[in-house]
Amino acid sequence: MRGRRCFAALACAAAIFSCGTLSRGQGLPLEPPHSSGAGVTGAFEGWFKNPDGTFSVLLGYFNRNQAQELDIPIGPNNRIEPEGPDRGQPTHFLPGRHWGLFAVKLPADFGKNKITWTLTVNGKTAVIPASLLPDYEISPFTEAAVGNTPPVVRFEQNGPSVQGPQGMTVQRSASPGKPLALTVWVSDDAKFTSSSSARPKNLGAPVVVRWSKYRGPGTVTFSQEKPAVEKIEDKTAAFSGKATAEATFSEAGEYVLHLLTTDYSGEGGGGFQCCWTNAEVKVSVKP
Repeated sequence: MRGRRCFAALACAAAIFSCGTLSRGQGLPLEPPHSSGAGVTGAFEGWFKNPDGTFSVLLGYFNRNQAQELDIPIGPNNRIEPEGPDRGQPTHFLPGRHWGLFAVKLPADFGKNKITWTLTVNGKTAVIPASLLPDYEISPFTEAAVGNTPPVVRFEQNGPSVQGPQGMTVQRSASPGKPLALTVWVSDDAKFTSSSSARPKNLGAPVVVRWSKYRGPGTVTFSQEKPAVEKIEDKTAAFSGKATAEATFSEAGEYVLHLLTTDYSGEGGGGFQCCWTNAEVKVSVKP
């Protein structure tokens, strides 16, 4: 399975770097880096089977702009088909590569069909397909080499939890210009996975959390995009911690904030699609 995950990661990279074909002949990946003006490509990370017999495809993106954050509203320029255009994808795109931010659920009889994600921005269009080809199967809940699993995330200390990329959503309310407190509790098995068997000395906390704007009409300012995770006493896990940040909204509207929680395997699981956890906070900002 590890080899299959590696293949999926390479296939994902190949999909991105073949975007000259997918983007109507535009060889964007071969161009020198841009601070702005370049396009955004969706990234198919792979698929996995759900306990109920359905499937989920895991998707991220690559914003080739080094400095330009982009907003692409749901619609003709940001659509997933069929059954779209809105299938949970982001509308706000940060610079660089962002792994497995959301999953699209597919029926048990999906078979050899495919979905496509189309993104058009700065005059450039990229279309990526996602399907259930066997070579793209991944295991986002267990890293086979040492049995590493994704962090567990809660928005209340003893509340509901989520583990893995499918994520969960909670609701909050706020006012423009007034900070909204964002507190999360995390736990992890603290297992170290690497292509090297040597464990680095002075290794930091096994969990890193990162906040970002996912959707919304205005600007979101975080007191800390990556707040420190403070260790707390908890005998039920190898590591447990708590992280607190604040988000301030520039204007009224409906927002979605994304929380990415990674363990020692890092973003993208070191290319093996495990182990991280997604969560979202829907915030209704009213005057």
